[in-house]
Amino acid sequence: MDPLRSHRGHPLAAASRRQFLQRGGLGLGGLALACLLGEDTHAADDASLAPRKPPLPAKARHVIHIFAGGAPSHLDTLDPKPGLARLRDQTLPGDSGVAFPSPFQFPRRGRSGLELSEIFPRLGTVADELCVVRSMMTDVPAHGPAAKLMHTGALTLVRPSLGSWLLYGLGTDNASLPGFVTFGGNAEWRGTSFLPSLFQGSKADFAAGRAPDKVLPNLRSDFASRQQQRLQLDLLHRLDEAHHERAPHDEQLEARIQSFELAFRMQTEAPEAFDLSKESPATREAYGKGDLAAKLLCARRLVERGVRFVQVDAGGWDHHANLATSIVRSAQAVDQAAAALIADLRERGLLESTLVIWGGEFGRTATTAGKVGADSGRDHHAKCFSLWLAGGGVKGGMAHGATDELGREVVRDGVHVHDLHATILRLLGFDHTRLTFRYNGRDFRLTDNYGKVVEAILS
Repeated sequence: MDPLRSHRGHPLAAASRRQFLQRGGLGLGGLALACLLGEDTHAADDASLAPRKPPLPAKARHVIHIFAGGAPSHLDTLDPKPGLARLRDQTLPGDSGVAFPSPFQFPRRGRSGLELSEIFPRLGTVADELCVVRSMMTDVPAHGPAAKLMHTGALTLVRPSLGSWLLYGLGTDNASLPGFVTFGGNAEWRGTSFLPSLFQGSKADFAAGRAPDKVLPNLRSDFASRQQQRLQLDLLHRLDEAHHERAPHDEQLEARIQSFELAFRMQTEAPEAFDLSKESPATREAYGKGDLAAKLLCARRLVERGVRFVQVDAGGWDHHANLATSIVRSAQAVDQAAAALIADLRERGLLESTLVIWGGEFGRTATTAGKVGADSGRDHHAKCFSLWLAGGGVKGGMAHGATDELGREVVRDGVHVHDLHATILRLLGFDHTRLTFRYNGRDFRLTDNYGKVVEAILS
């Protein structure tokens, strides 16, 4: 049998959880203890968070996705188009409005000479770690569907998120923390759809200065001691066992059991992971101030502790007007922190195993409405946009693909969102066509029936 296609869609043996527990003489509490001790309990056909080895050689083990919601203008961030200057205020065939040259310069940075907008001065210091993809493409220039496609591989249908697919395929490296953590963002971006609900992302209500034990809701009880909570969980296990006699394959119940156990274990480790006071003053200063800086520092702490996927909502890029000033503010919020994150991961020996991604859901037009001025902005554009990746097995100091001289169409090495997802999965050790889950008689995958690995950016 294909190791990635069991009868329930998971790469596990055929024995039921009930049979495994009976044969092994373990109750569910014992199973949780075995996980804590590092034993391999991933022997049932139900969902499990136990760590798994990918079927292919992998460069990355963790992902930090910084989602620049609102759609950053590629023409003012990562894709320089000096040719627009000679067409300023002129109409462009096929486009409404007039040509709007970027108000920013694109100096060459690092040994590689990678061109980056001047709005990212700190990011330029790690230019040789960046792989800029200038030929991204998506399907529609509408925020909701395009953002959904970026996170789940689907425009309209409810599908599992990228983080859920990774957790499903690889499990977690830390049994006392969630394997998939999100800082903000839409609930669908962390959802599991038809995958077992155990692989859903955990929303962290994190902000700079917030008490670490308040980041995850209801982590600690105000009414019961830890010993009392353990007794309550044991009682729940006995009740669950009685339910198993009637419904031995109740996936929702299985997920809830494991979630309760995970929450119990997190009481000790999670507050420490979210406690930025444990970092040195020099490290905190390197990341800078503000919520986004704190979230990226926390993201590093989480992957350092084995969290598989960290999703950071870093929106505020919907610049239909006043782009010259608004985009600078958006860039300032992420520039120092993202540069510090990359440098920090590199210094700690984590960059090679951690893939960092920054980008939005689509691009921006080369034109603006009316006449070019201080209040000019750009409209939505799906035909091309840019993003960058760092670490995790991608080549640094390079730009992949190209758009035409006005930044309106991809002219070389186009990369659709499905191709990006296929490439991310390959970096983590999966053939995207074989990481599947059978649901309603069909094998589903993150990339649907599409996707091609972008081999040129792999190191």
